[in-house]
Parts: sequence; structure tokens; C-alpha cells
Amino acid sequence: MAHYCRAKPAVFAGLRDKKVASKAAADTNDEAAELHEGPVSQFDLPQSQDPVQFLAPYTSTNAETNVKIHFAHGTTTLGFKYKGGVIIAVDSRATAGSYIASQTVKKVIEINPYLLGTMAGGAADCSYWERVLAMQCRLYELRNGERISVSAASKILSNIVWNYRGMGLSMGTMVCGWDKKGPGLFYVDSDGTRLTNNIFSVGSGSTYAYGVLDAGYKYELEDEEAYQLGRRAIYHATHRDAYSGGQVNLYHMKESGWVKISADNVGPLHYQYQEEKAALYGPQ
Repeated sequence: MAHYCRAKPAVFAGLRDKKVASKAAADTNDEAAELHEGPVSQFDLPQSQDPVQFLAPYTSTNAETNVKIHFAHGTTTLGFKYKGGVIIAVDSRATAGSYIASQTVKKVIEINPYLLGTMAGGAADCSYWERVLAMQCRLYELRNGERISVSAASKILSNIVWNYRGMGLSMGTMVCGWDKKGPGLFYVDSDGTRLTNNIFSVGSGSTYAYGVLDAGYKYELEDEEAYQLGRRAIYHATHRDAYSGGQVNLYHMKESGWVKISADNVGPLHYQYQEEKAALYGPQ
């Protein structure tokens, strides 16, 4: 923080102790004049006219330097619209390369009672910017006296991350909710891409999830059928993708707001689905 405010640590610490601050200010008048006593409003950018070019040696896969911003990551998230609303299902594994860092990551960001966001890519990037989005959505409500639409919320997130394209962000998120137009589902990534559709799956295990979704999806699904489809799609992704695992967290976005349906460990689900398969086709 002292770096962001262009102040020496001793001077910045003086904000918590007026006596220390007044004594230090005598020797650092120029720096003290630039102190920012509130939260930093934006990130520092590199001292360059073109930050993207400045960061290119660290973000390009062809660069000769050994320092890389890009990192290995994986997850599986999905969302689909049906007659009963929107289903969101995610796994809960966080990896750092080949190391499983956590099995209990919360990859659904509860923006407000009528909006949900998902995390895929860099956990810090997704978590931070979707919480910034939550703040912007709340400010919109206070200013306009009504809830923000799903489309507008996704557009805000897209506009924010577009300004940081090429600077190393890693995000593949979905924003879903319910507004005056009914259920909404949008995909937003760190390049500022923004798409809407009835089905999305994001992450390293998304190809496996899409296979299950394509086989079982239809708009006229009943609630329990939709729950089973989302749960099974995430399970099969965790079974085949080493970077996905933990538990299946399932949410249902209704007209009255989102509801968390279940959190199922993939271990018991594996044996449950194997027993169902054996009952239908015999032992494998």
C-alpha cells in the first residue's frame, strides 16, 4: 500500500499514529503531500505509455524470459436455462499446477439474491472482479431504485475486464439471474468477450460436461431432472479431468431468487452412478 501511495513505510504507518506522521512529514514533505488516506481506487499501472507492450515479455508464450504470468489452472463450471429457471453447477477443486491446493473452493459468487457468478481461471481474478461487480450492482440499485438486469450486470463486468486485456487476467465466468425479462445467462471472459446462450460450460473439464449436457438437455426438463443433469455433468467432468474434483455445488435460479440445492462429494456420486450403470447394463 505504501508503494501505491508513493510514501515511505514509516510515513504511511503514521496515518495510524498522528505523532509519528507529523514528525516524519518534516523530512518528507513532497511524499506526504501525495498520501491517499482512503482505499486505493485503482491498481497501479506500469510506468509505460503502453502497459500491454510493457508486460509482453511476461505474458507471451514465445518470450525468452523465464518469468511467466500465465499459469496452469483447471475447473469445471456449467449453467443452462430451462423452463424452471437457470441451473448452475460447479466443482470445488483448486489446483496450483499438479498440486491440489483445495477441495472446498466456493466457485459460485453470490452477487445478490437475484444474481450469481461463477469462477473459472484464476481464483483471485474471478473472486475480486465479481465482488467489484457486486458493489456496482448495489450502487445501481441505490441510484435507480430497482434491481439491475442480468444483461447490464454482465456488460459492466465485460467493460471492466476489457480495460485490462493483455495484462495477464485469467477469467472465464458466467453471470446468471432473473430480471423483468425472465431468466438470463451470460458468459464473460478476461478478453471482454460477452455471450448469451441457453447452455454454457467453462473450464478444463467443460468438454466432458458438454457431452453429458448435449445428451440429456431439453428446455422442458422438470426441476429434479435438471438437478440430476447438472450434477451428473459435473461428476463426469471430475472423473475424467484431473484438475476438477471435490464436490458438486448445485444452484437453482428461480423468479424468487437463487436457492442452493445441494453440495455432493464426487466420491459417493461415483459409486452411485456405477451401481445404476451396473443395474442397467450388468457388471463391466
